[in-house]
Amino acid sequence: MPAPIIMVHGAFCGGWVFDRFRRPFEAAGHAVLAPDLRGHGDGRPVAGVSMGDYAAQIADAVDACAAPPILVGHSMGGLVAQMAAARRPVAGLVLLAPSAPWGVAGSTVEEAASAFSLYALGPFWAQAVEPDYALAKLYSLDRIASPERRRIFSRMTAESGRALWETLNWWLDPFMTTLVPAHKVAAPALALAGGRDAVHPPATVRQTAARLDGDCQVFAEMSHWLPGEPGWDAVAAACLAWLPAEARAAA
Repeated sequence: MPAPIIMVHGAFCGGWVFDRFRRPFEAAGHAVLAPDLRGHGDGRPVAGVSMGDYAAQIADAVDACAAPPILVGHSMGGLVAQMAAARRPVAGLVLLAPSAPWGVAGSTVEEAASAFSLYALGPFWAQAVEPDYALAKLYSLDRIASPERRRIFSRMTAESGRALWETLNWWLDPFMTTLVPAHKVAAPALALAGGRDAVHPPATVRQTAARLDGDCQVFAEMSHWLPGEPGWDAVAAACLAWLPAEARAAA
């Protein structure tokens, strides 16, 4: 049987991000789960939630699978997937424009600006941070037409300021929350980047892949929203083509 797949969404989002992206994997015989991370649509408060809490949730989901799953993570969810893969054995790790783990420095001015811009909110690490349409339009949903962009943004929810701080300002975190010890990730890894992505550009994604001794593919004309912007189907096809043979074995 093909390996089950757990898809992990990024900041401000929910499992709905993968509504279309999951279909080619299901058509290939994979059972796909796309859970909402804690505080994203379940009515629970998100303020104070740590990246470690998200990773523990996905690790529990791995435990519930009948066989080691493939983890597919987008943006911050890509970092959650890496952290979970260091805690549990998985069959594969697919990272879509992933946030970098502790120790991987950004490669652009935009990345540095995003890390420091949150301080304008005050003690944001103790708050729930609301999504910002202007930033989403500029950096995440820039290749999506306005009506669809508005629809996507309307589904976004608040994100944990603590999780954002642990991700974007990892060098200030004495607990090294987002550290991913490469020797603890035994599964093969694939990282994919959009050539026009200013959030997690190819140079940074390549560093993340190198940390895991993984492969990296760049889609030159794509931006950050790899699971849903034009060209998402080519991204899904590349992921399916890459999957380890044992993970995509026919039933």
